Amino acid sequence: MGSWREGVVEYIRREAQPVEKFGHQPRLYALTLEIGKGLEYDDDVVFAACWLHDLGVFVGHRPEDPVALAAWDNTAYAVEKTPGILGGMGFPEEKIAGVVQAIATHQPTGDPQTLEGVILRDADILEQLGAVGILRTVCKVGKDTRFHTFTDAARSLQKALSTLPAEVRLASTRSMMEERVRVMGEFLRAAAAEAGENLL
Repeated sequence: MGSWREGVVEYIRREAQPVEKFGHQPRLYALTLEIGKGLEYDDDVVFAACWLHDLGVFVGHRPEDPVALAAWDNTAYAVEKTPGILGGMGFPEEKIAGVVQAIATHQPTGDPQTLEGVILRDADILEQLGAVGILRTVCKVGKDTRFHTFTDAARSLQKALSTLPAEVRLASTRSMMEERVRVMGEFLRAAAAEAGENLL
Protein backbone atom coordinates (compact mmCIF):
# COMPACT_ATOMS: atom_id res chain seq x y z
CA MET A 1 0.00 0.00 0.00
CA GLY A 2 1.46 3.36 -1.03
CA SER A 3 1.83 6.23 1.41
CA TRP A 4 -1.15 8.16 0.03
CA ARG A 5 -3.34 5.08 0.45
CA GLU A 6 -2.27 4.75 4.06
CA GLY A 7 -3.01 8.43 4.55
CA VAL A 8 -6.51 8.14 3.11
CA VAL A 9 -7.34 5.08 5.21
CA GLU A 10 -6.10 6.72 8.41
CA TYR A 11 -7.97 9.92 7.61
CA ILE A 12 -11.26 8.05 7.19
CA ARG A 13 -10.57 5.88 10.25
CA ARG A 14 -10.31 9.10 12.23
CA GLU A 15 -13.25 10.91 10.64
CA ALA A 16 -15.78 8.06 10.31
CA GLN A 17 -18.34 8.71 13.04
CA PRO A 18 -20.37 6.94 14.31
CA VAL A 19 -17.77 4.19 14.38
CA GLU A 20 -19.86 1.70 12.35
CA LYS A 21 -19.49 4.03 9.35
CA PHE A 22 -15.88 2.90 8.95
CA GLY A 23 -16.65 -0.66 7.87
CA HIS A 24 -18.37 0.40 4.65
CA GLN A 25 -15.18 1.66 2.99
CA PRO A 26 -12.99 -1.47 3.24
CA ARG A 27 -15.95 -3.70 2.33
CA LEU A 28 -16.71 -1.50 -0.66
CA TYR A 29 -13.14 -1.60 -1.93
CA ALA A 30 -13.04 -5.39 -1.53
CA LEU A 31 -16.19 -5.61 -3.64
CA THR A 32 -14.64 -3.45 -6.37
CA LEU A 33 -11.71 -5.84 -6.60
CA GLU A 34 -14.10 -8.74 -7.19
CA ILE A 35 -16.28 -6.81 -9.62
CA GLY A 36 -13.27 -5.53 -11.55
CA LYS A 37 -11.49 -8.86 -12.07
CA GLY A 38 -10.42 -9.10 -15.70
CA LEU A 39 -11.29 -5.47 -16.43
CA GLU A 40 -8.79 -2.72 -17.22
CA TYR A 41 -9.38 0.23 -14.94
CA ASP A 42 -7.44 2.62 -12.69
CA ASP A 43 -7.38 1.09 -9.23
CA ASP A 44 -5.95 4.28 -7.71
CA VAL A 45 -9.08 6.15 -8.76
CA VAL A 46 -11.40 3.44 -7.45
CA PHE A 47 -9.52 3.10 -4.16
CA ALA A 48 -9.63 6.83 -3.43
CA ALA A 49 -13.29 7.09 -4.45
CA CYS A 50 -14.25 4.13 -2.26
CA TRP A 51 -12.66 5.64 0.80
CA LEU A 52 -13.81 9.25 0.32
CA HIS A 53 -17.24 9.00 -1.33
CA ASP A 54 -19.22 9.05 1.94
CA LEU A 55 -17.29 11.77 3.75
CA GLY A 56 -20.44 13.88 3.92
CA VAL A 57 -22.39 11.32 5.97
CA PHE A 58 -20.00 11.42 8.94
CA VAL A 59 -20.89 13.22 12.14
CA GLY A 60 -18.69 16.29 12.24
CA HIS A 61 -19.01 16.78 8.48
CA ARG A 62 -22.78 16.70 8.04
CA PRO A 63 -25.11 19.30 9.63
CA GLU A 64 -26.46 18.65 13.12
CA ASP A 65 -29.68 20.62 12.60
CA PRO A 66 -32.44 18.14 11.59
CA VAL A 67 -33.90 20.45 8.94
CA ALA A 68 -30.50 21.12 7.39
CA LEU A 69 -29.63 17.42 7.58
CA ALA A 70 -32.82 16.44 5.75
CA ALA A 71 -31.79 18.70 2.85
CA TRP A 72 -28.09 17.78 3.00
CA ASP A 73 -26.29 16.66 -0.18
CA ASN A 74 -23.52 14.47 1.18
CA THR A 75 -22.24 13.61 -2.29
CA ALA A 76 -21.75 17.26 -3.22
CA TYR A 77 -19.83 17.73 0.03
CA ALA A 78 -17.51 14.81 -0.76
CA VAL A 79 -16.98 16.13 -4.30
CA GLU A 80 -16.01 19.52 -2.88
CA LYS A 81 -13.62 18.22 -0.21
CA THR A 82 -11.93 15.35 -2.05
CA PRO A 83 -9.47 17.33 -4.24
CA GLY A 84 -7.97 19.10 -1.23
CA ILE A 85 -7.70 15.92 0.80
CA LEU A 86 -6.01 13.95 -1.97
CA GLY A 87 -3.80 16.85 -3.00
CA GLY A 88 -2.38 17.03 0.50
CA MET A 89 -1.53 13.32 0.54
CA GLY A 90 0.54 13.05 -2.61
CA PHE A 91 -2.19 11.51 -4.75
CA PRO A 92 -1.42 11.83 -8.50
CA GLU A 93 -2.87 15.19 -9.47
CA GLU A 94 -3.89 14.04 -12.94
CA LYS A 95 -6.18 11.37 -11.42
CA ILE A 96 -8.11 13.61 -9.01
CA ALA A 97 -10.73 14.55 -11.61
CA GLY A 98 -11.46 10.85 -12.16
CA VAL A 99 -11.98 10.31 -8.44
CA VAL A 100 -14.32 13.30 -8.22
CA GLN A 101 -16.30 12.10 -11.23
CA ALA A 102 -16.72 8.61 -9.75
CA ILE A 103 -17.87 10.02 -6.41
CA ALA A 104 -20.31 12.41 -8.10
CA THR A 105 -22.11 9.52 -9.83
CA HIS A 106 -21.86 6.76 -7.20
CA GLN A 107 -25.50 6.93 -6.10
CA PRO A 108 -28.03 4.57 -7.75
CA THR A 109 -29.52 7.63 -9.48
CA GLY A 110 -26.10 8.54 -10.89
CA ASP A 111 -24.98 7.90 -14.46
CA PRO A 112 -21.24 7.17 -14.38
CA GLN A 113 -19.41 7.71 -17.65
CA THR A 114 -16.18 5.92 -16.71
CA LEU A 115 -15.51 2.28 -15.88
CA GLU A 116 -14.13 3.36 -12.51
CA GLY A 117 -17.40 5.12 -11.77
CA VAL A 118 -19.46 2.11 -12.86
CA ILE A 119 -17.43 -0.24 -10.65
CA LEU A 120 -17.83 2.06 -7.64
CA ARG A 121 -21.56 2.49 -8.19
CA ASP A 122 -22.17 -1.24 -8.69
CA ALA A 123 -20.24 -2.04 -5.51
CA ASP A 124 -22.16 0.58 -3.55
CA ILE A 125 -25.43 -0.96 -4.73
CA LEU A 126 -24.29 -4.37 -3.47
CA GLU A 127 -23.60 -2.79 -0.07
CA GLN A 128 -27.26 -1.77 0.11
CA LEU A 129 -28.46 -5.35 -0.40
CA GLY A 130 -28.13 -8.60 1.53
CA ALA A 131 -27.31 -9.03 5.21
CA VAL A 132 -24.95 -6.06 5.23
CA GLY A 133 -27.57 -3.86 3.61
CA ILE A 134 -30.03 -4.88 6.33
CA LEU A 135 -27.55 -4.08 9.11
CA ARG A 136 -26.62 -0.72 7.59
CA THR A 137 -30.28 0.29 7.39
CA VAL A 138 -31.54 -1.02 10.73
CA CYS A 139 -28.68 0.57 12.68
CA LYS A 140 -29.92 3.99 11.50
CA VAL A 141 -33.33 3.68 13.18
CA GLY A 142 -33.71 6.59 15.56
CA LYS A 143 -30.47 8.19 14.36
CA ASP A 144 -31.39 9.18 10.80
CA THR A 145 -34.07 11.60 9.61
CA ARG A 146 -35.35 8.88 7.26
CA PHE A 147 -35.75 6.08 9.80
CA HIS A 148 -37.79 6.74 12.93
CA THR A 149 -39.23 3.20 13.23
CA PHE A 150 -38.58 -0.36 12.09
CA THR A 151 -41.43 0.10 9.62
CA ASP A 152 -39.49 2.95 8.00
CA ALA A 153 -36.44 0.70 7.76
CA ALA A 154 -38.44 -2.22 6.31
CA ARG A 155 -40.01 0.10 3.75
CA SER A 156 -36.55 1.33 2.71
CA LEU A 157 -35.25 -2.23 2.42
CA GLN A 158 -38.23 -3.24 0.29
CA LYS A 159 -37.63 -0.28 -2.00
CA ALA A 160 -33.96 -1.25 -2.33
CA LEU A 161 -34.92 -4.83 -3.14
CA SER A 162 -37.45 -3.69 -5.74
CA THR A 163 -35.34 -1.07 -7.50
CA LEU A 164 -31.60 -1.57 -7.05
CA PRO A 165 -31.02 -4.88 -8.88
CA ALA A 166 -32.11 -3.30 -12.16
CA GLU A 167 -29.55 -0.52 -11.70
CA VAL A 168 -26.51 -2.82 -11.72
CA ARG A 169 -24.50 -2.53 -14.95
CA LEU A 170 -21.77 -5.19 -14.93
CA ALA A 171 -22.27 -8.94 -15.36
CA SER A 172 -19.81 -9.69 -12.56
CA THR A 173 -21.88 -7.59 -10.16
CA ARG A 174 -25.12 -9.28 -11.20
CA SER A 175 -23.73 -12.71 -10.34
CA MET A 176 -22.56 -11.44 -6.94
CA MET A 177 -25.94 -9.82 -6.31
CA GLU A 178 -28.12 -12.93 -6.54
CA GLU A 179 -27.43 -14.23 -3.02
CA ARG A 180 -27.84 -10.77 -1.51
CA VAL A 181 -31.23 -10.37 -3.14
CA ARG A 182 -32.33 -13.77 -1.84
CA VAL A 183 -31.18 -12.98 1.72
CA MET A 184 -32.91 -9.62 1.82
CA GLY A 185 -36.14 -11.03 0.41
CA GLU A 186 -36.21 -13.82 2.98
CA PHE A 187 -35.52 -11.37 5.80
CA LEU A 188 -38.38 -9.08 4.81
CA ARG A 189 -40.80 -12.00 4.47
CA ALA A 190 -39.77 -13.36 7.87
CA ALA A 191 -40.05 -9.95 9.55
CA ALA A 192 -43.54 -9.47 8.14
CA ALA A 193 -44.62 -12.96 9.22
CA GLU A 194 -43.23 -12.63 12.74
CA ALA A 195 -44.36 -9.07 13.47
CA GLY A 196 -47.64 -8.94 11.59
CA GLU A 197 -49.08 -5.47 12.05
CA ASN A 198 -46.93 -4.78 15.12
CA LEU A 199 -43.50 -4.11 13.64
CA LEU A 200 -43.62 -0.46 14.75
